[in-house]
Amino acid sequence: MRMSNLFHYTEQHRYVTYREFSLSELDHKMLSHVYQPMIGAFAISLYHLLYQHVPADQVGFSGMDAQRKLFLLLGMEPSEKGRSYLIEQTSKLEAVGLLQTSRLMLPQAEDYMFEYELQPPLSPVQFFDTQHLTLLLRDKVGKYMVLSLREQFNTKEPFAESHADAHRENISIPFYELFRLNTQVIDYELEQALQEVAPSRNLTQMEQQGQTPELNYSDIITRFPKYSYNRSCVERLRHDREGMGIINYVVRKFELTPQELCRLLDEDGVFSPDGRLLLDELQHRAHLHFRQNKKREEWREREQHKINHVQQSAEAAADNGAHVEEPEIAVQMEYYLEVPPQFGGKCDIHQYNMMLRNTPYTRLLEKFFPGAVPDTFLDMFTKMDLNYKLKDEVINVLIHYLMMMLAQGSGNQRLNRAFVDQIVSNMLLKQVKSYEEAVQYIRTQSNPDHSGQGAQNGSGRTSKGNRTNSRYTKQQQKPIIPIVQPTGEASQLSQEEIDRARELARRLDANRKTR
Repeated sequence: MRMSNLFHYTEQHRYVTYREFSLSELDHKMLSHVYQPMIGAFAISLYHLLYQHVPADQVGFSGMDAQRKLFLLLGMEPSEKGRSYLIEQTSKLEAVGLLQTSRLMLPQAEDYMFEYELQPPLSPVQFFDTQHLTLLLRDKVGKYMVLSLREQFNTKEPFAESHADAHRENISIPFYELFRLNTQVIDYELEQALQEVAPSRNLTQMEQQGQTPELNYSDIITRFPKYSYNRSCVERLRHDREGMGIINYVVRKFELTPQELCRLLDEDGVFSPDGRLLLDELQHRAHLHFRQNKKREEWREREQHKINHVQQSAEAAADNGAHVEEPEIAVQMEYYLEVPPQFGGKCDIHQYNMMLRNTPYTRLLEKFFPGAVPDTFLDMFTKMDLNYKLKDEVINVLIHYLMMMLAQGSGNQRLNRAFVDQIVSNMLLKQVKSYEEAVQYIRTQSNPDHSGQGAQNGSGRTSKGNRTNSRYTKQQQKPIIPIVQPTGEASQLSQEEIDRARELARRLDANRKTR
């Protein structure tokens, strides 16, 4: 039991006992022969006393009573020495797994109470398989006594020697081979009634199942600095349900730990001059803390990946065995990408697309940058690989798209980290996970007229086609003049019609000259 101040644990405080089991003869023997040598007779007596608070044929909570009852029944004085000794005995029970103590803050009262939750002793097999408990028992009674105790709890197999190699076959009948349940009808009234008659402790656990447990006032005040300037404001939260609700909302929203929450509450400006908690300011600082933690975790993951990569490279260099290369995956012709100018004369279109499909993105960057890859580029794509979990083939297609934009001169002003993050965000939202999907995506971005939506958004194509002239988008565009296409019908005209057309042309030419 962690108790820094003895005045927080007195005979005036109330307590309850809770258990969900009943002791058997084997459990009593384990307590007296195994647990008692480790923690002492007084601690075992305290365990039995707390166990008897609940009737032997029932489970659940005991009645609420003052801790003065414990002091009187154990023959202890309710003084500082008695409280220290009782805390020591409960700590021994908690250390060996027989007791779990909780402090409950009562919302309607100004004080708190203690809950002693008893745990059943371990079975002989579980106990002697637990290393730290076995070592503690050995330190208390010796090695040979431990062996003797283990033999006392186990009986020998009668046919162990004569039938050592006997074959064991399980011939038990499963439940559903013998019984049939009517699962077509669901009895909601029975389920609701079972939940209503269950102990309130189980209902609380069921309500919180799958959810983050809410923080209470005791979780905050026990971790908050005693001499902090905001100590008085935090102490007011004891009776402020709205303030505790705000705190739990921020904790769930930004995934804060109690220690991180206390550090935020200790900063200036979180509370108003009259002691009220400021939600906007607390949310702002929690958001900054959340973003900082996220960046730190991403950086730690990348650094760990670098360390693992170095270790794997060293192991691969030291290994002299045969290396089996993974088979290359072919690329279909419809998903071929054109060769960028950087690779002109070095490889053809087939080799280039095979490289995009089967080469790690680090090797591809080295081919685009023969000297050394800039750190900004390497960090951007490493983040996509480790934090965003994009495949190498998808990252290679993105590198191709960016390099083509850079070569064509359309990305001189936009090829930065923010622009790349925007593209990656769109790819993640559209669930681009394969090479083919990535190729379709960059084709849609490069040529929106063929994206499948050009027939529906004609005006949208005009605005996308003139994206570089965004400052003149408000001006009226030139009208599109239809162009007459040649057809094969002219060759079918008769000679008389041709002569008539020529005569008309000569007349028009003569009239134009006379003018």
